[in-house]
Amino acid sequence: MITPALEFVFAAEAQLADPIPIGNTPQGTRRIIPILSGRFEGPAIRGTFVPEGAADWQFTRSDGVTQAEATYALRTDDGVIIQVQNFGLRHGPDAVMKRLAAGEDVDPHSYYFRTTPRFSAPEGRYDWLNKHLFVASGARSRNGIRLWFFTIT
Repeated sequence: MITPALEFVFAAEAQLADPIPIGNTPQGTRRIIPILSGRFEGPAIRGTFVPEGAADWQFTRSDGVTQAEATYALRTDDGVIIQVQNFGLRHGPDAVMKRLAAGEDVDPHSYYFRTTPRFSAPEGRYDWLNKHLFVASGARSRNGIRLWFFTIT
């Protein structure tokens, strides 16, 4: 048996706009959360978020799970643009999720927030992002998000 392991790639922190409500849809209560700005940094990559067109199109399902579908771009410090499509799930005890929704600071260990990012990098220095699978863990604040990205080895 080969057991996968995780290797840290980078940490990211982004500032988010207030949610734009869409309303009830067949998938659940949908909203758009624009990504305004942010930074990321790891041992082999660092840079900023590209704010143009960056958003999380998320919805809360009937079982209370928030499903994230974020698409955004990263600009490395050496000017390379990398597209990210990040699918995730966030849920926890009702009391914790209500505090989170109210904008309170909540210990990220008290709820589940995991994502599966896919990268699209141009040929060159960062094309290794196209050749691996990744997972991330996250923490949400009132107008921000923190994510820790890992490659599955």
